[in-house]
Amino acid sequence: MDKALTDTYRHKGLRQQLVNSLQQKGIYNQQVLHVINTVPRHYFLDSAFTEQAYEDKAFPIGEGQTISQPYTVAYQSQLLNLQPKLKVLEIGTGSGYQACILAALQVQVYTIERQKKLYDEKQKFAYLKTFKNIKCFYGDGYEGLPTYAPFDRIIITAAAPLLPPKLVQQLKPHGIIVIPYGSGSSQIMQRITKQLDNSLITESFENFSFVPMLVGKNN
Repeated sequence: MDKALTDTYRHKGLRQQLVNSLQQKGIYNQQVLHVINTVPRHYFLDSAFTEQAYEDKAFPIGEGQTISQPYTVAYQSQLLNLQPKLKVLEIGTGSGYQACILAALQVQVYTIERQKKLYDEKQKFAYLKTFKNIKCFYGDGYEGLPTYAPFDRIIITAAAPLLPPKLVQQLKPHGIIVIPYGSGSSQIMQRITKQLDNSLITESFENFSFVPMLVGKNN
């Protein structure tokens, strides 16, 4: 096995410490905590950051993007109210960590990345390929994936200055969008539920800080 993809007892111990800290911070969903304890976060970072991988911090991954801190990943995953086999659209593949957490929760993941370099890296990422329920796409998150719509859930992993109307169209009735809403230095996490009559119910939660959600693709 590639040294970078070796999961040692020390890594597992650090993951358990991380899970304990997430519980103390208010993450209560046992399935989410379980998969965070299962998915090796150090696989998604340069080997030089192996020791830091289980700190509750975001890290740069290139192209102006970051791997979100575990608390943020757990928080968004918890808000999605997932059940196995749901179709989930993720806007912003980034490191692939959030996609793998979702896939470990036994949903079908469709994930879009606008940065060509990051998208190409994911095509070579051996661990990501172990999840047969992840499909990766290079594209514009604001456009979504109309070919594969409708989706039960949509998760946006970048700061959105508006709720993208095409994503709302691609959401099933009773479906949920989890979005960090706002264009300032911090955003408010919102859960938006689509009703049968296409009206939307918005719930607001904590403030977070994300990189901005940009229009178009970057070659």
